[in-house]
Amino acid sequence: MSFDELPAPGAIRRTATGTIERTGRAGQGGRAGKTEPIELLRQVPYGRLATSMRALPFLAVARHIVSDGRILLRVHSGFGHHEACDGSVVAYGADNYNGSVLGDGSDLWSVQFTGPAELVSPCPEQEELFGEAPATVNGEPYAPAYLRVDPHFATEYRLAF
Repeated sequence: MSFDELPAPGAIRRTATGTIERTGRAGQGGRAGKTEPIELLRQVPYGRLATSMRALPFLAVARHIVSDGRILLRVHSGFGHHEACDGSVVAYGADNYNGSVLGDGSDLWSVQFTGPAELVSPCPEQEELFGEAPATVNGEPYAPAYLRVDPHFATEYRLAF
């Protein structure tokens, strides 16, 4: 069984034809009224980009938007993370852990997407969706770089209260 065939509860994967299908346990039933993992990203502005650089793993903060079923990321180019990601399979995760207060009836969720990333230039409408960029990163001027992640595999975790 290949990596693409591994089922995981609450996961989705992109098929060879490019469609997204849900995987999981038999008899799990549909998700009527539930939000798909990629749609959860619209609820929070930032997440964490994960890959390796010179054989060492790293996490980088990134601003994201969802466009045409893909995840567009804005990262600071000053660290070279965007170059390490270009053409590689990366993971991107986001959650609402800081936005929910226990006891308010909200579920906590976390989603992670894995897929190939490539450097892109966003169109003006996409740049506008990103909103204002930070002025500095670690005291240095912020210089944006943009990556597109084509999510081939997604995992969603929910904590219900």
